[in-house]
Amino acid sequence: MSFYDASVPAFQQILGALQGILTKAEAHCTAKKIAPEVLLGARLYPDMLPLSKQIQLAGDFAAKGCARLTHSEVPTTPDTEKTFEELKQRLAKAGDYLKAFKPEQFEGADTREVTFPVGPSTMTLTGQQFLNRFTFPNFYFHAATAHGILRHNGVEIGKRDFLGVS
Repeated sequence: MSFYDASVPAFQQILGALQGILTKAEAHCTAKKIAPEVLLGARLYPDMLPLSKQIQLAGDFAAKGCARLTHSEVPTTPDTEKTFEELKQRLAKAGDYLKAFKPEQFEGADTREVTFPVGPSTMTLTGQQFLNRFTFPNFYFHAATAHGILRHNGVEIGKRDFLGVS
């Protein structure tokens, strides 16, 4: 399996699934007469980031991870989304960004050094380490946390929704 096949389709699957659960969350707000900003600002615990930021970060880890693996320019996306629709558009934009990558850009990426920011400092790992020890764990953490926030708040979603196969 190529490094492209091991990364880009996995990101695309979950980005699409997140769009689906946001659609269900928006419908839930309408049906239950809940102000959308209540769910968008919901957290699993007070010191955790809200739903909107979890979605933004999931998209960022997918797009920026692929950019760093291919030594492409890392995209910057301001965190300005305030609605479900804007968050879905952000995820769609991240998915479109990933579609522009070609498998040959990932050739040798598994052994290529990747330097990236971690808080106020930087870290350097091989592409394989970067993908498996940093990017995937962060991407799936934020995606799963977004799912957990919505489920905790009564949105009727399950594992199939998380996987994008419902």
